[in-house]
Amino acid sequence: MPHSRRSFLQLSTAASAALAFRILTEPMLAQARRGKVVPEGAVLLDSNENPLGPCAAAREAVVAITPQSGRYLDRLTEDFAKLFAQQLGVTDEYLGVFAGSSEPLHYTVSAFASPQASYVTADPGYEAGVHSAGNAGACVVRVPLTKAYAHDVKAMLAAAPDAGVFYVCTPNNPTGTLTSHSDIEYLMENKPKGAIVLVDEAYIHFCDAPSCIDLVKAGKDVIVLRTFSKIYGMAGLRCGAAIGRPDLVQKIQNYGGGNPMPVTAVAAATASLREANLVAERKRINTQVREETFAWLDRHGYSYIPSESNCFMVDTRRPAREVITAMAQQKVIIGRVWPAMPTCTRITVGTREEMQQFQAAFENVMKGKVTVGALRPDPRRIDGFALPS
Repeated sequence: MPHSRRSFLQLSTAASAALAFRILTEPMLAQARRGKVVPEGAVLLDSNENPLGPCAAAREAVVAITPQSGRYLDRLTEDFAKLFAQQLGVTDEYLGVFAGSSEPLHYTVSAFASPQASYVTADPGYEAGVHSAGNAGACVVRVPLTKAYAHDVKAMLAAAPDAGVFYVCTPNNPTGTLTSHSDIEYLMENKPKGAIVLVDEAYIHFCDAPSCIDLVKAGKDVIVLRTFSKIYGMAGLRCGAAIGRPDLVQKIQNYGGGNPMPVTAVAAATASLREANLVAERKRINTQVREETFAWLDRHGYSYIPSESNCFMVDTRRPAREVITAMAQQKVIIGRVWPAMPTCTRITVGTREEMQQFQAAFENVMKGKVTVGALRPDPRRIDGFALPS
């Protein structure tokens, strides 16, 4: 159940200290990559945003609620939580509402990782938890993906017998690949006592994989993250949730729950949940454009990691930062580089027209029609943010 404004005053001293640190988010990384000025008319394929934006019902809900946005409207958030929990098959005590899923990711790491409890993640994987673990003074343990680009759960267990948090993003960011439910169950059953499995399902709607909400219902030591930023197209509105046992949700809320939600975001999210065919239709559109792009890459002999999400990794055959810069010169902004894969970069699936522009620009770069000088980035920094070793 979402906390009221009054309960926010009950945050512990440790929570207040945790809030003093910046929370690394995809928007922050986008700003660092793009710089302050984006060329007019640029195609943005770098932050896994949904080019479709909020659905029509969500937009109408934003317009309708705007005159009331001078109020906190806690009741609106409570009603949203009840609806969302009902659709997930849990009670609202199992659900904490946040402005996106980056906040509960940060708060979970803050609550369960420490100098005595390591943070374990895939390599490559989404970096936000690494940043939060550094703030918590926790050891960061990076474990390479399997040959099939899934999380190597056995290696993760072996690498950190002192783990406090095992982070599993499935589909994975940046590869768009899946980790099986059975592997997550194995991780759950064999983890150290007191450790949490944090399953990030930001991209779950783009694939057919089963959710881990069933593990929440079974009372396991798991927290599942959901966001409305991806398939629902609400990256700029900010709405998300953490789903877990009530005691786990309470613990992470003690580190950062209680802030009033943006009423426009809650209204848009509520309207989106009530659109019965929205997820299926957007999944169909994303899959069709993604597979068309893969077919083009295949025809032209370019390598990529097959994805089941709204992003994929493409092999640039050279330092990927050079290709990113060359693409930007053609007003096509593509994603960042992970040190584990220096000759690959992440591409967000845009509209069909945007992906056609990507194809033309990528072909120009790969054929040497557009070139840039080699860059020399600091390998310990991700787009301007220093990360712990």
